[in-house]
Formats: sequence, structure tokens, C-alpha cells
Amino acid sequence: MIKSLLPSDYDRYLFCEGNHFKSYSFLGAQVIKTDKLSGVRFAVWAPKAKKVSVIGDFNNWDENAAPLKYLEESGIWWTFIPGLQEGALYKYLLVSPDGKELVKADPYGFYAELRPKTASIVWNLNKYQWHDDTWQTKKRKKIIYQEPILIYEVHLGSWKQKAGGELYSYREIGEQLINYAKEMGYTHLELMPLAEHPYDGSWGYQATGYYSLTSRYGKPEDFMYFVDQAHRVGLGIILDWVPGHFCKDDHGLRLFDGTPTFEYNEPWRSENLDWGTANFDLGRTEVRSFLISNAVFWFDLYHIDGLRVDAVANMLYLDYGKKPGAWIPNVYGGRENLEAIAFLKRLNETVFERFPGVLMIAEESSAWPLVTKPTYLGGLGFNYKWNMGWMNDTLNYMALDPVFKKYHHDYLTFSLMYAFSENFILPLSHDEVVHGKKSLLDKMPGDYWQKFASLRAFYGYMIAHPGKKHLFMGGEFGQFIEWRFAEELDWHLLDYPMHQALQNYVKALNHFYLSEASLWEADHHSDGFTWIDCHDNTQSIVSFIRYSKDQQDFIIVLSNFTPVVRYDYCLGVPKQGEYIEVLNSDGSDYGGSGQLNANLVATSVSWHNQPYSIKLKVPPLATTYLKLKKGFN
Repeated sequence: MIKSLLPSDYDRYLFCEGNHFKSYSFLGAQVIKTDKLSGVRFAVWAPKAKKVSVIGDFNNWDENAAPLKYLEESGIWWTFIPGLQEGALYKYLLVSPDGKELVKADPYGFYAELRPKTASIVWNLNKYQWHDDTWQTKKRKKIIYQEPILIYEVHLGSWKQKAGGELYSYREIGEQLINYAKEMGYTHLELMPLAEHPYDGSWGYQATGYYSLTSRYGKPEDFMYFVDQAHRVGLGIILDWVPGHFCKDDHGLRLFDGTPTFEYNEPWRSENLDWGTANFDLGRTEVRSFLISNAVFWFDLYHIDGLRVDAVANMLYLDYGKKPGAWIPNVYGGRENLEAIAFLKRLNETVFERFPGVLMIAEESSAWPLVTKPTYLGGLGFNYKWNMGWMNDTLNYMALDPVFKKYHHDYLTFSLMYAFSENFILPLSHDEVVHGKKSLLDKMPGDYWQKFASLRAFYGYMIAHPGKKHLFMGGEFGQFIEWRFAEELDWHLLDYPMHQALQNYVKALNHFYLSEASLWEADHHSDGFTWIDCHDNTQSIVSFIRYSKDQQDFIIVLSNFTPVVRYDYCLGVPKQGEYIEVLNSDGSDYGGSGQLNANLVATSVSWHNQPYSIKLKVPPLATTYLKLKKGFN
């Protein structure tokens, strides 16, 4: 019986080889319950430890009560404690090669005490009854590149709070957040990291428990319920995930057995000075099993629909965040981290082999080629990448006084030079509304009215630009101050007409996007986009056409980024007939000045390299959408 409790030879071999991608199925605290036996098997990888024992509330934290046995040639220690049940608190006590005692949380712990406490908790993750079979079946069949994707990014602890700043549970906030996101027209919620982390101010990006859902908001099955309910209303869940680096708190992964275990052995590679963290050793086979298993874990046991992989550039470049002379080139003399490249390729191959239809999104801030191309074509294998260039250029452009915009028109148009080189998501993320960068609304120049008008115009331009969409919470109603992780959003602003009007506009814009295949069906192909005029810098106007796969289905988009109304503006169009203004961000219902258009009949006057043209009134600081009236195709 005892032999049957051992981690199998096959599991140990695959783990050490770097190819066990469900290592959470045998490492950590596994609750075992059969007709003949019940208890918990503990297994931990600590290859250089001289001694390991499990201590907990069940043995009075006695280091001698439950020693673990070493399994030769695997670095894995294990024991079985009969009668132990779910809910027990535990840690590992390890003796390092130099005789120092270390007390560590379980790297594979499935649950943990609420910070600042640090013990792992024995937990069974297989007891929740899922009800999302229909969702999962549809997800596997989706061609996501031809689907609308509107992502609402949320930090659960500061979206809304109870009186006095108390946090909502996963179940409590789910009732509000899921319905709100769905009503607003979003297709996905992206949640900032939910792996256990000791410091709230890291926002979850510096984790200790990669397999432990944070206890700040409740229990694992509470979050499973959250995901289940999101799927019930047709909302996908994306998690931020951080495989590049981890925090250095004593109870965490750093120097786990007294030596560099999860991190690189060389200090110049392991120390991440910019963030005060440690970099994972992406070339170590056991670390590869640990991290890729963790990605699979969130898809497998929590049914999530995507991972946004944080700080990919930090992994890809040996000199990332390093001063000259403080790093060593690879074997070819370059700055590329060859181990990281191999890791990312294997990660994406593994995820898509097991979970077709999910999202693997790279937050990659450099010009690394082929990030979203398949590995068999030499790519990294992600299916989406954040378009950081578009984000930086357009936000810099929008912050300019309209008088100076004409000198920087390329900020607005340059992204179309590379828009189809990758499968892009256009991100307006939390990183853009912190650390003195101002909120999106406050970035806009001009007076109170102009700020709102500019933001509406910008959102209209973003929705029409090729690429999927991403907006951080609060942006939809005009949060005026920067995001504060310890406080809830300023929902009281909706008592003010302009903020309520902005929210109404974003809702209408989102639903309009969902209804128009031309805005998403050919996002990643040049056939889906044609400039009408990208050269009108003197008036700071751009105009273009978005097509669906059916070239007869198109929308004309015009954005004016000055507060000047342009009368009798001549615009080239591809078809003859009557054009209808289907959405205008200057509508009075949205807080605009009400400069609208009607009876736009195309004439045979060729303009902008188009065979026909219309004359219209261009509203100030606005984006307007035009469609050919039915019957003229």
C-alpha cells in the first residue's frame, strides 16, 4: 500500500526531464481518499536539501513529527500522513546544504492563509461541480481571429469595495462585475494576477504561490463559481500570469532548498534589480515542468479562457534591465535568451495542444519578430500580442494640444505600417493610468468638455483600428484620477452628467462593435483595411474603411482630433448610394455638441482615390461611422 502512494517513476522521470505538464497532479499536498485509505501525501522538489519535514497545526509544528523520504535521482521528497484532512495548515521545514533551517510555503500549495500569514492549506480542488460544458465545447470550435474580442481589465480588490474598504469575495463581486461587463458589451474579463502574493502593492505581479489562488477574496471553489457564472452569460476569463520572475520573500521560492532552485544560479541572471525580484531559471528542466504545468493548471482546474503572459521581454533578452557589462552574451554572441525562447515555444505548444480555442497573449514590449506565429514557422507560438507601439504613439498624440497635433500626425498613422505583422490587441491597460501618467481622461488636453470629447473620439478610433480591444476599468466612465489599488473606483462620478454620458457612449460603441463584422472579422489581414485619407495632417483628420470577409460589407470611419467643425468636407467613398451616419461620438446623448449628418448621397466625383465622394459635416473632436444604406450594394 505504501509503495502505491509513492509518486510514480514515470511522473518523476517526466518532471525531471522537463516534460511533465500536469506536475500538480502528484506534487504538493494531495488529498487521498479511497475505501481502504484516507490522508494526505506530501511531495516537494528540494534537490539540495539535507533534510525535509512537513510541519503544521496537525503535529504542533514539530519538525521531527513528519520527516519526508528522499527519492533518489529525482530531488523529490515525500511522505504520507494518514487521517489528515482538507483544511490543515502546513509548511515545509528544510535543512540546507550548509545546515541552515528554512521554513517554506509549498510551491505546489493549492491554497494559503490570508496575508500576512504564510502557511499553505491542504485543499481538494476537484470537488466543484462545473456547469460550463456548452461553453467549453463552443470555445474549442471558435476561430478566435475572426471573432470580436473586447477585454475589460479589472483589479478585483479595487473595482468595488464594501463600506470601510472591506473586500468583496469572488462570489459577491462576481454577481456585480459579470453582469456589468456583459451589459457593457465586453467579451472577456481580464483579471490582474490572482496567484497568492504577500504585498498588495505588487498588484499580484510578485507571487509566492503560483498554484495557490489568493485567499484575499475567498476559497478556490468560490473563484470556480465566478468563472462558471461568467461562462453562463457568455463572458470569457483571462488571467494575468507571471512566469518570468517571482518575489524574494523568505517563505517563497527564492533559495528554496538553501541554494538557487527555481532561480538562475548566476546572480547577474537571477537578480531582477528593476523590480527587486528573482528571475526563473528557464533552462532548468524541473522549472520548465513547474511553470508550464502552472499554465495548464489554470486552464484545467479553473476553466479559464486565456493567459496574458506578463513581461515577455524580460525573459527574451539577457540584457533586459542590465547595465552595459553587467550581462554575458549567449553562445552565439547575442543578447537573446535561448532558454527563454525554447521555454515560450514549448509553453504555447503545450497549451494549444490541450486547450484549443484559448488565448495566449504576450505582453512583449520590443520588436521581437513572429511573436504570434506558430512555432513550426519559427514563431514563439502566442496567438496574440499587445500592440505597445500603438498604445504609446496614440496616447502621446492624444495628449498634445490640437494646435500641435498636425506636426505629429504620424503618431496616429504609423501603426498601420505594421498592424498586420502580428495578431495584435490594442491595450489601454492599468500601466497607463499609474505612476504619474494620469488617467485616460486627464491625459486629454483642453477644458472639461474637450477632455471628454477627445476621449470619446479616441475610443471611436481605437474600436475601428485593426486589432482586438482592451480597456482598464474606470476608463469606460472617465475615472478622473489615477488608479489607486487600495481604493475602489470613483463610481460616484456617474452622478455627474458627462461621466454618465461617457459610459453610455462606451456601452453603445461596444455593442456597435459586436454587431459589425467589418470591425473584427478581418482584423489581422490587410484586406480588412483601406485608408481613405491618412495625409490630412493640417486638419488632424484621418479616414479609412474597414471590411468584413465580404468586401461588400464595410464601414467608413472618420476621426477629427481638433475642436473645429469642418463643413462640406469632401470624402471619397467606394460605392454609389446613400450613406447613413450610424454612430457619432459627438451625439448630444453622449455629451457632444450634436453636430450630426443626414442625407449623405454619393456623387460620381472621384476623390481620395475612390470612385465616388460625399460631402459631410465633420464634428469637432469626434469619430463618426458611416454605412452604405441597404439596397445600394
